[in-house]
This record gives sequence, structure tokens and C-alpha cells, in this order.
Amino acid sequence: MRPVRAALLLGGLALLLTGLAGLFTDPHVTDPFDVLLWAAGLVVLHDGLWLPLVCALGAAATGRPVLRGWLLVVAGVGAVAVPAVLRAGDDHGNPTLLPLPYLRNWLLFLAVSAAAAALAALVRRSVRRAPREGR
Repeated sequence: MRPVRAALLLGGLALLLTGLAGLFTDPHVTDPFDVLLWAAGLVVLHDGLWLPLVCALGAAATGRPVLRGWLLVVAGVGAVAVPAVLRAGDDHGNPTLLPLPYLRNWLLFLAVSAAAAALAALVRRSVRRAPREGR
């Protein structure tokens, strides 16, 4: 197993160095240290807030697989949707930048996915309670 780990480590370091070289040599990046600060803040936000919240909700839903699945889907979609929801209306004079009603669409997704999860839980419950033939 050691050769595989060594190869993965070297590959990961090569990718990291390639990314850092691109960061420091890209002409469109005016201050690479701002990007590094943003990335560090993202790691702190993810590991300090988002991940513990998702894990706590998952632990609270132990024994309820449909609820856990719905929470995971909502967490994933929320990670993508919340930035657009928070930036709605902040188009800097470009009306095509964020043209959709993101808050309405995200709330609609939450409602439809919650209804689908509730329906799945009801079907699961009725299938488990149905008398089995041959007994």
C-alpha cells in the first residue's frame, strides 16, 4: 500500500504546486494573497461552521434515512444557492448578472423536495407496515 500512498501524495503535491504557480503567475489575479486569504476563510467557514452543522443534523436524524437524505440534498443545494440568494439585486449595473428570482426558486426547491421526502417517508412506512404474504 505504501507505493500507492506515495504516488497519491506526489500527485497531490504536484497539483498543489501547479495551482500555486498558476495563482502567482496569472495576469488576471492582481493580488494573489487576497485569493489565499479568501481560500483560508472558506476552509474556516466550511470546517468550523458548515461541516459541524451538517454532521449534527445527520446525527439528530439517526434512524430516519429519508430525512437524512433530504438534509444532505438540501445542504448541497444550499451551498450552491445561498450565495446567489444573498447577492440577489447586487448586479453592479448589469441586469444579466443575477437575472433570476433566486430566493423564490430556492424556497420552491425546498418545498418541493420536502414534499417529495415526506411522500417517500410515507411510502416507506406503508411498505414496512403492510402484511407480508405467506406468513
